[in-house]
Amino acid sequence: LLTHHYAFLQSLLFCPKSKLHIHRGEIAKIIRECQEESFWKRALPFSLASMLITQGLVHQGYLAANPRFGSLPKVALAGLLGFGLGKASYIRVCQKKFHSLEDQLRGAGFGPEHNRHCLLTCEECKIRRGLGEKGESQPSAS
Repeated sequence: LLTHHYAFLQSLLFCPKSKLHIHRGEIAKIIRECQEESFWKRALPFSLASMLITQGLVHQGYLAANPRFGSLPKVALAGLLGFGLGKASYIRVCQKKFHSLEDQLRGAGFGPEHNRHCLLTCEECKIRRGLGEKGESQPSAS
């Protein structure tokens, strides 16, 4: 598996135009969407809810307030934990977005199931790929 990834990365270096380059903007868009959506849909609501619940528990006497700072330390900690849990709970959604992009790329001749490393055939790619195929049949020294 490691040698396959190494060969794949090496082939991207040889190919002047690849799907990875073409879809760099799409990858950045997904990352940006995941950051915004995870904040607004999970992290902020989890944080606010945990802070309100903690404040209510301190107010009702179920949790003791700090003599010097009152409920602030417990509420702040609850907010941080809620924020972290909210972000973590959105990971699966983001993974699905990346997997759908990966599936689109594989359909276009990108990924481990495909032997095509250069999507646009050029003389340099043919030469490099030919050298890589000959070199792959020999055992590596490392």
